[in-house]
Amino acid sequence: MNADAAAPRRDPGLQPQRTRLAWRRTTLSGTVVTVLAARSALQSGPSPAAVAAGALCAVLWLAFLRLAHLRIRALDASYRPGALTPPWAAVAALCTVALAVCGAAIVL
Repeated sequence: MNADAAAPRRDPGLQPQRTRLAWRRTTLSGTVVTVLAARSALQSGPSPAAVAAGALCAVLWLAFLRLAHLRIRALDASYRPGALTPPWAAVAALCTVALAVCGAAIVL
């Protein structure tokens, strides 16, 4: 008996849906960090460091939002979307890590 014949076939329609939800979930997390950074900057007074941190979070969030939007559209447009290219994957990872660091700095 062939092992491939016994294995259940994977539904390729589920992976793009999970990926789309992951992009949206990460974008929502970045939105929360950016709103908290803006709130923190406005609440503690407009110090240059707080304004710079808020602006950095906003720029990182906008970059990630644009990339996520393009990726979600690519997932919707094709049955088998192409892989995310390494430079764009690096940009997404950099924005995510930087927003996480900003979020940790806000909490501490």
